[in-house]
Amino acid sequence: MPDPSQLGRLAAQDTNTVSDALDFLGLSGATFGLRPLWACPKVVGRASTIQLGPKRGSAPTVHLISPVIARVETDDRILVIAGGVEGISCWGDILANAAKVKGIRGSVIDGLSRDIEGSEGIGYPVYGRGVTMISARNRVVQVASGEPVIMAGVTVRQDDYVIADRCGTVFVPAERIEEVLDLAERIARRQDGMVEAVRAGRSVEDVMHDKQFEAIKAEKA
Repeated sequence: MPDPSQLGRLAAQDTNTVSDALDFLGLSGATFGLRPLWACPKVVGRASTIQLGPKRGSAPTVHLISPVIARVETDDRILVIAGGVEGISCWGDILANAAKVKGIRGSVIDGLSRDIEGSEGIGYPVYGRGVTMISARNRVVQVASGEPVIMAGVTVRQDDYVIADRCGTVFVPAERIEEVLDLAERIARRQDGMVEAVRAGRSVEDVMHDKQFEAIKAEKA
């Protein structure tokens, strides 16, 4: 079952702070290039992983991603879609409408989307590498779901945590979420204090010295 307290704590942060926490802990998770494809809101949730690949053969197939959407039963899901093919869409407005009906929070695609106005029109968040008009039909298929996938060089597993906002997308290993949240909250408090210090006239050289950031490690949650 989803843990609403963890999701709420993650939603209180932004990708910058979570990325910094992962850096402190020596964990990968921050990505480059997976950005909002319209002016969509921040999304926070648990990963439902999907692996795509080029279609082989000419036999008709179930449309990619649709089986995963059909099986969703909780309200904490974000679709994490890997294996997009250059120039080819792997998301569109019909899938967006189906996902919206099932209460899915958004999609993060290591690939491209078409019909982006359709997703925007229903307020469905889509993060990815860009947009195209070229259909996936007879070009790209779903080859797996619920298995580890590679997103912009980061390994993401089923049920890992996802946060995406205007700066991009970050994934947090599920087994490390408490540790990451504790540290992210300490970082946020320290950075808020640094902003206040600068506004009060303290030297930015002193405020932003490396020792100020290293001190976060010694703080209590």
